[in-house]
Amino acid sequence: MSFDYQVYLLDGMTVNEAVTENEDGSYTIFVNKNLCESKQIKAINHALNHIKNNDFEKSNVQNIELVAHG
Repeated sequence: MSFDYQVYLLDGMTVNEAVTENEDGSYTIFVNKNLCESKQIKAINHALNHIKNNDFEKSNVQNIELVAHG
């Protein structure tokens, strides 16, 4: 599976990461700038897994996170 994405580190986020699908089919991952580097990488990987699992096409957020966290 191939997809384009960009990552932005943002200050003031209340969550570790957020993902949005863009109009061109690419994704933007926003990561909390205040996390340590290892947690930023973990947050990016978490977001990438959501993209790879086509979670944006699913409707049950609780179930998506349950599967994502094993």
